[in-house]
Amino acid sequence: MLLAIDIGNTQTVIGIYEGSLLRHMWRIASTKTDTSDELRLKVMPLLSSEGVGPEDVTGAVLASVVPSLGSAWRRALARILGFEPVICNAEAAGELFETTYANPSEIGADRVADAVAARELYGAPVVVVDFGTATNLEVIDAEGRFIGGIIAPGLETSAAALFAHATKLPAIELVDPGAAIGRSTVHAMQSGIVYGEADRVDGFVTRVFAELGYEAPVVATGGLAAVMGPLCRTVTAVNPELTLEGLRLVHEGGARAKGGK
Repeated sequence: MLLAIDIGNTQTVIGIYEGSLLRHMWRIASTKTDTSDELRLKVMPLLSSEGVGPEDVTGAVLASVVPSLGSAWRRALARILGFEPVICNAEAAGELFETTYANPSEIGADRVADAVAARELYGAPVVVVDFGTATNLEVIDAEGRFIGGIIAPGLETSAAALFAHATKLPAIELVDPGAAIGRSTVHAMQSGIVYGEADRVDGFVTRVFAELGYEAPVVATGGLAAVMGPLCRTVTAVNPELTLEGLRLVHEGGARAKGGK
């Protein structure tokens, strides 16, 4: 079994693969002060709840946009499993990740994993919209190369800023309000935040298509993909597990390159 972990600024997604099949998945809060010992105490009960022991895990791969947590997770996994996890980045992805970036090392691990999975599953060209703490767009051109993208404040980040600076406005659930014209304060806020994000993404994608000179499939992923994907006119597929799938492919590609399984 393969243990794949995607560490984001808000949530950490943990997946267990058996071959190419995602058997189990959990989302936990990314607590930036967690030590490796605390992470061990979090992950061990999750594994055991599904009857998975450390001896069942034969590989591990890790992506992190939080350096301190990435280091803590690496130490925790080495202690639990007895071997070091593969750390996802442009170099580790090898031939699976072609890019025109002058400095590929600056590309976030989650962006690398998204691009690898999107090209494998949906072909090229393809655009990924990752709805997380940031809303990221990853652009893979017709030649299968990651050529860049867009990084913008995420839905929850924008909402939190509004709540913090407009003290009379309540915190709300980020769901489809069903109509653009708000008939209450909560409804009006949901319309502005949720529909505003959907239209912003559609605007980004339209600009991307204009610069490419052609259109492409658009895949939504991330924690809010199930909410936002159906609201975006340009999104053609929703795949919340895309980043984990990319991590699996990066690990699998590295194993093949080393002559492993």
